[in-house]
Amino acid sequence: MKTEKDNQSLRFGAAILQDFPWPELVKLWQKFESLGFDSTWIADHFVNYANPTSPWLEGWTTLAALANCTTRMRIGTLVTAIPFRHPAVLARQAMTVDHISNGRLEVGIGAGAPGSIDPSYTMTGIDDWPTKERAERLKEQVEIVDTLLRNTTSSFEGKYYKLKDAIMAPGPVQKPRPPLVVAAHIKASLRVAAEYADTWVSFGADFGAPHEIVVENTQKRISYLDKYCEKIGRDPGSLRRSLLVFGAEANTAFASEELFIEIVDRYTALGINELVFFYPFFAPDQIPMFEKIAQETIPKLRKS
Repeated sequence: MKTEKDNQSLRFGAAILQDFPWPELVKLWQKFESLGFDSTWIADHFVNYANPTSPWLEGWTTLAALANCTTRMRIGTLVTAIPFRHPAVLARQAMTVDHISNGRLEVGIGAGAPGSIDPSYTMTGIDDWPTKERAERLKEQVEIVDTLLRNTTSSFEGKYYKLKDAIMAPGPVQKPRPPLVVAAHIKASLRVAAEYADTWVSFGADFGAPHEIVVENTQKRISYLDKYCEKIGRDPGSLRRSLLVFGAEANTAFASEELFIEIVDRYTALGINELVFFYPFFAPDQIPMFEKIAQETIPKLRKS
C-alpha cells in the first residue's frame, strides 16, 4: 500500500553554526545553496556549550539575517532549546522569519541539553528542569507553537504555560504553518514528535560513538516513533526522519563518492530520508571531492 512516505524525497542538509565571523558565515551559507543543498541550519543555544568562551551569534536574529542572504534552500534552527524562550515569543519569531525567507522556514524545537552539558543555565539563572518536567514542557511548547502558527487568535491553559486570546498576525507565509522539526530521543519526547512534528530529528549518539551505536539507537527510536504514530492513527510514513551526521562519519563522508554512498545507504535503510552533515566535515584537500559529491552524486541519490 502506498503511504505518504513514498512521496518524501531524500534531502541533504548542512548544519553550519554561528561560530564563524559574520561575513564568512554568509559566504558559507551561500556556497552551500549554490551547490544545491536542500537545507542549512544553525543552533539555538545561549553559548556554544562545546566551547563556551568561543564567539557565538544569537540564533534567531542570525537566522533572520541569513534568510535575507539566501533564496532557495530551506532554513531553520537545529534546534531551539525551549528553556530560553516563551513559546508565544518563539512562534512570533518563527512567523517573522517565515516572511523574511519567503516561506522557507522549518521550526526546530527540542527540550534542550541538561545543565550537566550546557553551562547556559548557570550563566543566565534559568532553571535546569528535571527530565520529566522538561518533557512535559516540550509537549506544551510544541502544542502552543503549532496552535499559534495555525490561528489568528489562540488561547491555551496548561500546567506550565497559559495564553489568552493571543493574536498572531499576519500569520506565516506557509499554510497551515511552517513545518515543525522536533528533536526527540526519549520515549516522552518521541510521543510529542509523533503527534505534532512534520520532521523528527535525532543526532543518533554522543559525539565520537561508532556508527554501530548510531544505527542501533536510531533503529530503536524509529521503532518507538512508528508505534506512537500508529497508536494515534497517524501514518508513520507521513513523518520525515532526519539524522544529524557528525563526528567521524561527517569528517570522512566526503573523502570519496563510495564512502559517501555507503553512509547514505546505511541510514536510508533504516528509514531516514534527510541527512544533515555537521560542518566543517572535510579537510581542505577534500574540497574538490566534496563539490563533486554535492553537484553530481547527491542529485543522483535523490532520484534513486
